[in-house]
Amino acid sequence: MPFKKLHSNILEMLAYLEIATPTSFQSKSIPVIKSGANVFCTAEKDSGKTTTLILTTLQKLKCEAVGNAPRAIVLVENKERAAELYDTFLAYTKRNSLRVYIAHEKFHIDLIKSEIFEGIDILISTPKTLNKLFLSNGVSTSQLKIFSVDDAEFLTENSAYTAILSITRVIKKCQFVLYSEKIHPKLKRFESNFMEYAKKVTA
Repeated sequence: MPFKKLHSNILEMLAYLEIATPTSFQSKSIPVIKSGANVFCTAEKDSGKTTTLILTTLQKLKCEAVGNAPRAIVLVENKERAAELYDTFLAYTKRNSLRVYIAHEKFHIDLIKSEIFEGIDILISTPKTLNKLFLSNGVSTSQLKIFSVDDAEFLTENSAYTAILSITRVIKKCQFVLYSEKIHPKLKRFESNFMEYAKKVTA
């Protein structure tokens, strides 16, 4: 079965990248994420989790730039992963107007704040930097639609765990999607915080 019911720009990019058929995980997860529910997505490595994260983010934002405040945030473990994901996002956004921005510890927080202020759609960040941005009112969450966590196992570490709880307290209304290879008991605790009524998709 080919990809279906996705924005025409996404379908064009998938054709250009010669990705014709979704993985089993993508077939299960994309419709659930598109429904707007909070979702725990668990699947083995190389099952298509990162591509799912990108496709559902683009779908949520309708493949077009709007306003100045980020409408999607992607949380990653470290600056290396942030750079990888940024490059992958660029491959999918080169034919639309979406603005992707990367923020991590290597950049000074005042520089990040000023560049975000210029206008972005998708913010890729590490827990430490994102928490700093929120604590210093460096990023608005008023337009936020979707918050995804890539390879969420890192949130079991105390500093990242504390940071995500601090970050999510600031966000009033948003869809949260966590991707991991399995649901660690510590991740399950988020159900009593920001992942309430979360659905689970396993492949």
